[in-house]
Amino acid sequence: MTLREECFVYIQLPQSAEVVTCGRFVREQNGFGDTLGRFVYGKRYREHPLAVPLDPIHVPLSGNTYETTKLGGVFGAIRDASPDAWGRRVIAHALGKLDVGEIEYLLHSPEDRVGALSFGPGTVPPPPHRPFNSTVHLETLLEAAQRFEALAPGDPVPAALQRLQSLVEAGTSMGGARPKNVVVDDDGLWLAKFPARGDRWNNAAVEAALLFIARQCDIRVPTYRIERVGTASVLLLRRFDRERLAGHPTQYSRARMVSALTVLDAEETHDRQRWSYLLLGDELQRWSSRAAHDRAELFRRMVFNALVTNNDDHPRNHAFVAHSAEWRLSPAYDLTPAPLHADERDLAMICGSVAGRRATRANLLSGCLRFGLTADEAAQTIDRLRSIVTTTWESAILSHGGTRADCEAVRPAFEIPGFDAL
Repeated sequence: MTLREECFVYIQLPQSAEVVTCGRFVREQNGFGDTLGRFVYGKRYREHPLAVPLDPIHVPLSGNTYETTKLGGVFGAIRDASPDAWGRRVIAHALGKLDVGEIEYLLHSPEDRVGALSFGPGTVPPPPHRPFNSTVHLETLLEAAQRFEALAPGDPVPAALQRLQSLVEAGTSMGGARPKNVVVDDDGLWLAKFPARGDRWNNAAVEAALLFIARQCDIRVPTYRIERVGTASVLLLRRFDRERLAGHPTQYSRARMVSALTVLDAEETHDRQRWSYLLLGDELQRWSSRAAHDRAELFRRMVFNALVTNNDDHPRNHAFVAHSAEWRLSPAYDLTPAPLHADERDLAMICGSVAGRRATRANLLSGCLRFGLTADEAAQTIDRLRSIVTTTWESAILSHGGTRADCEAVRPAFEIPGFDAL
């Protein structure tokens, strides 16, 4: 059967509660059997005084019909608003099938999705219909997440779990594979990251420690805190793509957000040429309203990831955010160590001009000009961050609720014998 699916794309306008229809997205097979995506902005939207593009580089605001065969025929800015591994898993269980289409995922994910976009079958955006879970329900949410995680792929939701299904579905739109949910309290919206089956250490304590250390390294990170739920630790991260609207205590402005995968115009699977910090540094000059500042910070993030062996630093774990018409590099997130025992380590993206993805001091230095830094400035940055990481990682884990056993489990991530290799 020939593939053809479509939906309308809605957007919440910058610094506003107004949600409007901005365009129409169609995904179908072309005459060559390729999956082709088409998107066109609506005429009324283009004439709106607050209209902004989904993506200013690849899908600028115009009357053109845009086409793509990348990412399975889904434009990067749209794919970034679609659920990732955990959300897709929950939606597949809710639908009781494995072969869920890309637009089905868009239509079945709730308003807590990343960024300012939403999707529907009609030309008029529906009103918001799903409230956020409260932080006081974390124990129930943790139970629900654990029970859903135990389901086999494609299994329908058993009757005993249906009472908890709506709680889990309210957290399906945020990226990543870990069980999670979006919760609210008097301080705003938070992403709650729950323990996962098979965790080898207290993930909340370790990730919180890395956020703390990153902040000492002049890397912007979300506000965070750890909540104890029974014997479990739950990491709460403040949503940096949401801001409470003045005078509207329950309403939020939704910032546009795209991943580095979209900015790099790269494919989902490992793209040896386009998965690159160096290229991302170049792109910042086109995207960021504070390009010099963000390029220098991107260099620090790259160095930090090398020093903590965060090799899950793929392009979906970097993002750009726009609360107004202007784009900036988003705060850093998903900072996790990989305790490997190899002398030398690789990052997920190219981090130097002499040795590709190899996370060594020499390779990190080799591409410094792409971030607007001199060799001396880059060397001083590496040495300063290395000193901070090596002297604080263990105490940071302990102070965030981790144990000595947690420290020993992740120690190899911070001890890199080959970092100074040429």
